[in-house]
Parts: sequence; C-alpha cells; structure tokens
Amino acid sequence: MKRGIAFLLSCLLAVSMLLVGCGAKTEGTTKSTSEEVTADSTTNEVQKTKVRVGSLKGPTSIGLVSLMERSENGKATNEYEFQMEPAADGLMAGILKGDLDIALIPANAASIWYNKMEGTVQVLDINTLGVLYMVSSDDSLTTIESLKGKTIVLTGKGNTPDYTLQYLLKEHGLTTDDVKLEYKAEAAEVVSALSKGQADIGLLPQPFVTVACAQNDQLKVVMDMTEQWNQVQGEEKSQLVTGVTIVRKEFLEQNKEAVEAFMEEQKESTTYVNENVEEAAELVAKLGIIEKAPLAQKAIPKCNITYIDGQEMKEALSGYLNVLYELDKTMVGGQLPADDFYYLP
Repeated sequence: MKRGIAFLLSCLLAVSMLLVGCGAKTEGTTKSTSEEVTADSTTNEVQKTKVRVGSLKGPTSIGLVSLMERSENGKATNEYEFQMEPAADGLMAGILKGDLDIALIPANAASIWYNKMEGTVQVLDINTLGVLYMVSSDDSLTTIESLKGKTIVLTGKGNTPDYTLQYLLKEHGLTTDDVKLEYKAEAAEVVSALSKGQADIGLLPQPFVTVACAQNDQLKVVMDMTEQWNQVQGEEKSQLVTGVTIVRKEFLEQNKEAVEAFMEEQKESTTYVNENVEEAAELVAKLGIIEKAPLAQKAIPKCNITYIDGQEMKEALSGYLNVLYELDKTMVGGQLPADDFYYLP
C-alpha cells in the first residue's frame, strides 16, 4: 500500500513539473512574440528617414502644402521637418551648416550656391515657373519701353525680379540708368509701399500681387513678365524659371531612396494644389503663407506652380541660366554649372 501511494505521489510530482515547465515555456514564447512585435515596430519607425526641407514663403511653399499636411498627419513616406523663410539667405545658411537637406530656392541662387559650395548641391526639379507681374494704377504702362523714366519698387537687388527686369530692359534697348529702381528686403515691403501710395509701380511675384491689389483697389496687373520674356526669346526659347529644388549631394548619396520619395511626394503635392485650389487655399491660410483663404484661392492659379524633373528640367533651367550668364556672369556665380549640377534619376 505504501509502495502504491509512493508511486502515485511520484507520478503526480512528475506531471506537476511538466505542467510548470509547459507554463514557463508558454510564458517565454509570449515574451518572445512581444519582443518581435516591438522590434518590428521599431524597424518601421527607423525606415522613415528624417528629411529637413526649407522653402520660401510664397509659391514654392504653396506647392508643398499638401505634403506638409500629410506629414503632419503621419501619412508621408519620410519624416519631414519643414522650415519657411522670407528670403533665400536663411535657406542658404541652413544648407551651408547642414541644418537643411533640401531647399526650394530661386533658380539663379542654386547656380550661385553650386559654384560657391564647389558642386556640393544638385538640382532635383523646377518647382515654379514665371510668377512676376508689374503692378500699378497707371494704364499707360503696357510695354517695357513705357517704363523709361519711371520709379519701380521691387525686392532685393540680385534676386530673380531684379535679374528678370534687367534682362528685359536690355532686350528693349534700355538699361538701369533709364529707370529708377528702389529695392526692398521682402515682397511684403513692396506690397506695403504700393498699398499705402508710397510707390506707383511695383514688380512683384504671386501671391503678393493678389494681396497688393486686394489692399488697394486702384492697383492692377499692367504687365505679365512671363509674356514679356517669351516675346523676346529667339528660336531656342528659354523658359522663365523662378524656383528650383536643390539637395545637399552628401545627403542624396546617403539617402537616395528617401530623396526620390520626396520628389514623388512633391510632385503629388503640386498636382493636388493645382487641381484642388479651394482646398489648397485653406491649407495655405492655415500655414500662414497667405493670411486669408479667399486671397490664396485667387492667387494659386497665377502662381505657375509646377513640377519638372529629369532631362526636361535640365534643358529649361540651363537655357534660363545661359540667358542670365550672357547678361551678367555674377548672376549665376561667375560660371555656368557643370552637368553634375542637374540630378537625372
């Protein structure tokens, strides 16, 4: 009897140990699965590359508003940090210091930076074509020749409006000695001068043209500078390129997939803005690019926001830079960029 009881107890003990062992094994499996899920989640987060993007407060930023919204909602491919500046100098400082990876800047500034930085930046695409307009209440201003003897207020010397005007004056047999140019640091200052009656003629990009005309109902567009540009082009026509997107070459080499993902998302954002003007205008107002959505809605169709990359980008941009080079070499940084300036994916 005692032997039977001892045998029964030993069996129960063995079963108990097996159950404990199975319980421990199950717990270990659960823990391992949890660790795998965590690891997978971490891996997914790591795959989102951090990309720091700078743009000017104007058309270049308007083209990005859809991507900015998607990024804020966590729906973008990369992890983006966006920075808007009123002038290109702030973006240049960010690129030089490595605080920005991508920047949307004036076309000629890209060439200047390329030369100053010894080819360490590349152009990804053209994001904005001609957006410049001559604004005045004077209906007699219909041609470039009619500007002779007039005072024109425009943004900073050496920027796109300045170069465009100088080129058009030259093509019509005039120089800067034939007109008086008053430079302001920002387009907003030109708007202020026009709306307060402190200036009669202003050269402005969109969307500031729309803002100026809204603040002073006597103002109107008297000349579309893109049309004026096209009129003086020969057989090999160059386009009036306003804004391009550049990338630090080092960042591109280390993050090619992330950069090309940005290009695709930038293209999608541009398409969205052009095809959904009312919704895009709300985002523009939300981001403070233009204060009121109705004004943004009027301005967007005139901003010439685009997306051109590859060989088409190279041909359009190189033609534009060549025009500036022939006018004044310093406008493109002393020399035309080499072929590696243009990123052809």
